[in-house]
Parts: sequence; structure tokens; C-alpha cells
Amino acid sequence: MKLIAWLDELSNRDVDIAGGKGASLGEMWNAGLPVPPAFIVTAEAYRYFIRETKLDKKIREILKDVDVNNPEELNKKSEEIRKLILDAKMPKDLEIIIIESYNRLCEESGEEEVFVAVRSSATAEDLPDASFAGQQETYLNIKGAENVVKAVQKCFASLFTPRAIFYREQKGFDHFKVALAVVVQKMVNSEKAGVLFTVNPINQNYEEMVIEGAWGLGEGVVSGVVTPDTYIIDKKTLTPKSISVARKDVMFIRDEKGETKKVETPEDLREKRVLSDEELRKLAEMGLTIEKHYGKPMDIEWGIEKGNIFMLQARPITTLDKKKGETSKESEELGEIILKGIGASPGLASGKVKIIYDIKEIDKIEEGDILVTKMTTPDMVPAMKKASAIVTDDGGLTCHAAIISRELGTPCVVGTQRATEILKDNMVVTVDGEKGIVYRGEIKKEKIERGEDIQISTGAPVIITATEIMVNVSMPEVAERAAATGADGVGLLRAEHMILGTGVHPIKILKEKGEEALVEVFAEGIRKVADAFYPRPVTYRTLDAPTDEFRGLEGGEDEPVEQNPMLGWRGIRRGLDEKEILKCELLAIKKLRSEGYKNIRIMIPLVTNPSEVRKVKELAREIGLELGKDVEFGVMVETPAAALIIEDIIKEGIDFVSLGTNDLTQYTIAIDRNNELVAKYYRENHPAVLKLIEHVIRTCKKYGVKTSICGQAGSRPSMVEKLVRWGIDSISANIDAIDTIRKTVARTEQRIILETIRDKKFKMD
Repeated sequence: MKLIAWLDELSNRDVDIAGGKGASLGEMWNAGLPVPPAFIVTAEAYRYFIRETKLDKKIREILKDVDVNNPEELNKKSEEIRKLILDAKMPKDLEIIIIESYNRLCEESGEEEVFVAVRSSATAEDLPDASFAGQQETYLNIKGAENVVKAVQKCFASLFTPRAIFYREQKGFDHFKVALAVVVQKMVNSEKAGVLFTVNPINQNYEEMVIEGAWGLGEGVVSGVVTPDTYIIDKKTLTPKSISVARKDVMFIRDEKGETKKVETPEDLREKRVLSDEELRKLAEMGLTIEKHYGKPMDIEWGIEKGNIFMLQARPITTLDKKKGETSKESEELGEIILKGIGASPGLASGKVKIIYDIKEIDKIEEGDILVTKMTTPDMVPAMKKASAIVTDDGGLTCHAAIISRELGTPCVVGTQRATEILKDNMVVTVDGEKGIVYRGEIKKEKIERGEDIQISTGAPVIITATEIMVNVSMPEVAERAAATGADGVGLLRAEHMILGTGVHPIKILKEKGEEALVEVFAEGIRKVADAFYPRPVTYRTLDAPTDEFRGLEGGEDEPVEQNPMLGWRGIRRGLDEKEILKCELLAIKKLRSEGYKNIRIMIPLVTNPSEVRKVKELAREIGLELGKDVEFGVMVETPAAALIIEDIIKEGIDFVSLGTNDLTQYTIAIDRNNELVAKYYRENHPAVLKLIEHVIRTCKKYGVKTSICGQAGSRPSMVEKLVRWGIDSISANIDAIDTIRKTVARTEQRIILETIRDKKFKMD
């Protein structure tokens, strides 16, 4: 029976002995990587402890018929088991060998009593289809032999936390076939620390690494307490492709008493970049070495102490889609790259180039063509639906082409600057919408289909979250696809494409065909979506078309020419000027309600004044529709003005607000989100934007008004974590982001619950 193992005795094959974490550390140690010295209290030692203390039968009895979906029961059973383990007396021979091993570690480190990290390492960690990481406890800055023994016993107990019990039950793992080893490792007193992914885990780009870093110990990053800096690294050049510096208000340190402590970050470090280009390069090099050694994408924890980089943990990334991995690998062999831009919608497609210089040319687009243009506009949507891929000169990740392409599941590359110049009509190319690359020629592949890399839930169990997960819908034609995601409803149904799809200006429809015809245009589009989602709610946003978009329609010749249409005659201010159109939208809602569609809500865009809310209510009342009573009524918050006077708007009587972060960001920090020259400065996580969002959510909670988000930020996991913590009621994301956002929300909600339980327990102790 082997109770203790040292790193030089272990390899990645020894998971049964050392658990996932311990085996991986042994693998890295023997590969010559900078890993702090450690010994492992083995899984056999854990089984020996359970057997000698005669706890196995008692634990089995407690877990018999446990209902893991009952939080109260689960917490009670967990607490009972952990108390049994903590109160049990450690077998003397096991206690002695742990003390002897700690003393040896101190001696080899040249210190009388060395600080160590005591980390749980389960034998079922980091399997290809399951990641148990983070479910058991870690204790930092432990010093002294007796304290190490106590920390080991606490790790044993943490095998039965509520989360760990729940996860094993859900995955069908026998509680006694999963054992726990404990890593006792010399502590790295990091000045900066974080994690490194050797593949971008969000967009699954195999050509990128993601490095996250914060000040102090890595506990702040891995626990989610600190929002770290994020660096996207090009794996070929090992240079940063993008750098996002977060505000890091707190950090974890080892204080004078030798205890791990959360403190306020010094003011001069809060918004300072954590990692230099040289540190990023060294970390990236180590990441590549580890990925090559393991032969798979890896998730790595690191720390830097006195300029020295240490690898603290490495495990496979278990959340990557194999199809995407294969696609990325295949695309490396495609051949000549003729154009690069920003990957805006993932997928791979080949076809003939058709360049559109003017809206009048959209008829030249046939099924399967590659649509190339300076920038798409809403009236190009019919052509976009036919295209197998889209390439533009201009734009960033939140431009029209990017958003619509992701919704259609069409590969898209934006911001190439010279696509309309370099590409020629009828040239055959292949577009990689994930990497942002256009290749010469056709991919030799058995099957290329639009959206093959978009993951849509089709009957798989849906994760239930307290925060509702909604979906954005731009066109009624994608309603079925959107509904198939299992979303809780539609957080944003845009009206613009219902009009643009007709090709005729709404004023022309009114003049030539009458009010009833225009009402039916709106009703038909809304009906398709309401049908697909019934009884789930559908939130319809009234028309918000800038003048340049309406000008291309038949009858749009009289649209005014504005220097900046985004700041011009649009949103609800235009709706109130053209009441005859807004009235038709309200009549369409009324008509659908009378047909039995009780799942439709309405909201108005670009609100800047409480009087706008009042006037819309008055107009609705004139047609016999009581907003807030007959139908739920809300407003978009997409201007700093609306955010700052949200209390006054609420007092006019609204049921909900929806944060439109695309416009809110550009209006707050004066950035044109469609301009590739300044796209790199467009930051939805800008402190000013975040303060406005938090203010709106907290004010609405105070008055019992529901909050949602339908801007691009709702599809970003880093933003979603903040929104959930601030108490948002629902998040509406793009179709392709639903699964990722649902998992992020669930993880954040669980983390909040665990933090609450720990805080409660800490106060009781």
C-alpha cells in the first residue's frame, strides 16, 4: 500500500494513484518544466483512511436515495458526511508519514517550515467527457506539520461537497469509485498569476491562445472573484492579437501572519496591465511545450514569483468541439491565403465571388455565392440569405454583417479593408469565418454546409438556470432555428427586416395599399416567431431603421441625407414623428393578441426622455391597447441619457427594460462600432459602460422592474458573469452563443450559491 508518492515517481498514467492534478504535476516535473516540488498523499491513503475509520458504510447510508435536485436535502447530507470525516481520527501511521514527508519537503527547500498549498486531486478529474476541476477544496499558505495533516483531512471531506455529490450523481459516477489524492506542494508566493488556454475556448480557435492574469495569488482568477486581464495570443508569432486590461479592485496575498488574505489592490495597479510582452511570450512558449507534450489543448494555471514563472497545474480542455478542431486543422492545409480580416461568424464555405457595390446589384447573388461588399446593410439581407459566406471591407465584431451572419449561421469575415479591390467577380475562394481568412480556390471536402460549426441543442438535456436565457431574432425566417436552441423566449425581435424584406418603404405601402396592408406586414413577421416559440415570450422592438437603410427601398427617395444616421432620425423619436407607422405596429400587436398570441411583449428603442414613454402609451390607448395591462411594455436602454434617468422612466409605468449594449457602448465612449479604424477601441467592458449597466439593473430591482440585455455583450461570457452577479433577470444572446451563455450563467449561479454557503459557514465558525 503506497500512502505517499513524490513527483519524480509519477506520470500522467498514474491518475489512480495521484488523481488528475497530481499525475499531471508529475508528468510536467519529469518533462523538466518549472513545477514547484511536491508530494502526494495518494488515493490509496484516502481509501485507507475511510476504511480504518469505518466511514464507508455510514456515508453510503447517508447518500442512499438522496434527491440531489433538492438543495436543502443535498446540503444537509453533504454537511453530515463532511462532519463525520473531519471528526474522525487520522490513522497514526498515515499521520506520521504525512509529517515525515512535509519535513523532507522543508529540508529540500532549505527552510525550517515551508509554506505549502494543499490541493485536492480526484481520481476522476479531467476525463474527456467530464471535468471535476474546482469541485474539491484547496488550502493555501499552510505552514507546520500538524496544520498540513489537518488540511489533508479537510481535502478528504471536500470530496462530498454539495456540488461534487450532485455532479457525480448527474454523470453516473459511483461515489466510492472516485477517490481523492491530495497534493502538498511548495507554495509559490505569486506577485501575478492566472490561467493559460492553449486553444481559445470561446471561439475554439486553434490558432490562438488565451492568457488571463491578475495581481497576487491565482486564487482570485480561478475562483472568479477577480476579473483578470485577457490576452489573445497568436500561436505562430507568440505576440498579442488583442489586450483587454480589466479593473482589478481586489487581489489575494499572503499577509504578515502567513495567511491568505483578500485585500484591495493598490490604486496604481488596479487598471495597470499585468503582463509584459516578454512575460506573455515566455508563458506562450511554455504553453506550446505543454500542449505538444500532452498532444492536446491544455488549460494551465501559472504563477510568477520574483520574475520566475512556475507551472502550478495543467489539464486537458474538456469543452472543445472535436468537429471544430478537425475543421481548424484541415483549413491549415488549404493553400494560398489571399486576404485576411476579422473572423466574425465561424464556419467554412467555398463558392464564386460576387461583388456588390450598390444595393441595385443584389439580384446577381445566387445560392452558394460568396457575397463581397464594402459593408452589408439591412436591405441586403435577402441576398445574405442566399450566400454561402460573406466578406466585407469594413466592420468589426458588432457590425451588421457580423451580427446577421452569426444569426444565419453563415461564415463571415469583416474588416479586410481591400476585399472589393483584391477579389474579382466569379473568382472561386474559400472563406474561413472563424480565423478571418479567405483562401484561393475550393476546399476539397466531401461536405460543406452553412452553419455546420454552429452548435444547436437538439433534444439534449437543457441546463436550467434561474436567469432566463433568451435569444435574439432579426428575421422571422430563422425562428425555427432559434427556437431549437431551447431558449426561454425571444429577448429581441427586430422589426426592420420585416419591412426591408418587402423591398418597399412603409410610407409607400400605406399610401398605395392602406393601413391594413402595413399592419399585416408586421403581423405576419411577428406571427411566425410567436408560433415557433409559443408559449415562450417574444419581445418585439418597434422600428429602429436609420435613414440610410430606408433610402434603398422602393419609395425611399425622399429619405433625408444625414451626416451620421446613427445619431439622427431613428428609434422612437422617428416613430413618434411618423405616428402612422408606429400605429400600424401597435395595431399588429393588438390583432395578434386577439388571435390568441398571449406571448408577445413590446418595447420601444432609443429612449432618451420619459415623455416618449408617455406619448407611446397615449397612442396605444387611442387604438384600444393598454400598454402594461393588455401587453407587457418595456424600453430599450441604449443611451447614457436613458441609463442616467432610468428612475424617471420607470415612474412612467414600464414592466421591463432591455439593455442595448451595442449602441450604449458607442454612445458612451464615442466609437463608431462599424468603423474598422477604431474597432480596436470599442470596449463593452469599458468602466463607464459597466457603471451605467450596473446602475440600471440595481435601480430596476429597487422598483420591481425586470431587466434584460439584448446587445452583443449578452453573447460574451465575461460580461454575462457580471450581469448575473448584479441580478439581471434575463440575457438574450445570439443563436450561436446560447449553449455557451447558458453554461456560463449556470456556472456563475452555482458559484454564487457556493460563496453564500461558505460565507454563512465562515460566520457560523
